[in-house]
Amino acid sequence: MAQNQPDAIAMLKADHRKVEELFEQFEKARSEDRKRSLVQEICTELIVHTMLEEEIFYPAFRGRIDQDILDEAYVEHDGAKLMIAQLIAGTPGDDFYDAKVSVLSEEIKHHVREEEQPAKGMFAQARATGEDMDALADQMRTRKQQLLAEIEANGLPTPTTRSLVGAVIELGEPVA
Repeated sequence: MAQNQPDAIAMLKADHRKVEELFEQFEKARSEDRKRSLVQEICTELIVHTMLEEEIFYPAFRGRIDQDILDEAYVEHDGAKLMIAQLIAGTPGDDFYDAKVSVLSEEIKHHVREEEQPAKGMFAQARATGEDMDALADQMRTRKQQLLAEIEANGLPTPTTRSLVGAVIELGEPVA
């Protein structure tokens, strides 16, 4: 690992702080262009973050930390991905757009509190396993670079759920 590089948990926490700041900026934004730009950045950050956690971080601790915490994290990610997909498909002038950003922000705040909870949260449990967090961070940095390059070349990928298998949803008429 390169000197002064954050370990895996510090990396994920830095992502959390960045997204929290983006949500705060969205709350203050007034123009549709600014809102669109912030939502694009929020969705990019969240898609990359969830993929890093689901592909690298969470699997490293399966069977080593509380299973319920891991399972809940996947479900929380999937709930966020449904909202992300709606935001990617929408525009700031759409009905419920700001409300969707607000709900996504609240979902993420809840998820972050659970991961970062001292002593009992996922990160505290993960750290207690003795796993090499620097090595995990190296894997995550490499994957993050790959994902960002793919997004730059192809745009945001369609969010993929992991806990909603077999679910069918029908989109009804919008609220009048």
